[in-house]
Amino acid sequence: MQLGKTQPLRIVKKVDFGVYLAEEEDQENRVLLPVKQVPEGAKTGDELEVFLYKDSKDRLIATTAEPYITLGKVARLKVKEVTKIGAFLDWGLEKDLFLPFKQQTKKVKAGDECLVGLYTDKSDRLCATMNVYEYLSQESPYQKDDRVKGTVYEISENFGAFVAVDDKYSGLIPKREFFGQARIGDVVEARVTRVKEDGKLDLSLREKTYLQIEKDAEQVLKVIDEFAGVLPFTDKAAPEVISRELSMSKNAFKKAVGHLLKEGRIEIGEKCIRKK
Repeated sequence: MQLGKTQPLRIVKKVDFGVYLAEEEDQENRVLLPVKQVPEGAKTGDELEVFLYKDSKDRLIATTAEPYITLGKVARLKVKEVTKIGAFLDWGLEKDLFLPFKQQTKKVKAGDECLVGLYTDKSDRLCATMNVYEYLSQESPYQKDDRVKGTVYEISENFGAFVAVDDKYSGLIPKREFFGQARIGDVVEARVTRVKEDGKLDLSLREKTYLQIEKDAEQVLKVIDEFAGVLPFTDKAAPEVISRELSMSKNAFKKAVGHLLKEGRIEIGEKCIRKK
């Protein structure tokens, strides 16, 4: 019998408070299916599809209810409450699913939806984790230049933004492509720039260069307006300044500025860029 998974078990004994289930080849190890979960007319010898988890007293128990997530899988679940020990999620069963604080990649609150994986902790109890990297599939159907949608589940200063494409496939917006355009929990639309040998996807929030220049140019004009028509730096500014103010690379900024200059929409001074 497998904790955290749906499986076929056979009724081996009926009692007032439910029925006991066991595997065909091992009827000594039994699990209780409470009476309110027993299908009408069920009898000894019948096979039932049940999910196994633990009740509030840490006893193995069966249910015919279908949970929103099973062991080793990923799902988007709603936070029901947050307590001193962690958060509790609605996963379709009577006993809520525990999400420990140490398994949260960002602070959650009641009503939030979060992408989680299901695992067993050191005490052999089912718990949720927002660290879903190891639960994501590397066998996506996508190819280079496909458009995809996914959830940002981790942001790393060293690697970039990790994305669960379709909430099930492993993707990454590399550091060179990520400029803080999204936060953990955000759903983003991206372009596949590479399918790695191991099946993981490299992504970009930007279009191909010839399509992106126009968007970047509009972003530059928007930021110039926010600075009252005069941007207090030029394309010679440090990459960190450009990234902070415009959420783009220095190279992309220079291309956008060149595009606007060619169209006569800006003029470049020694230390600033003015909108015409």
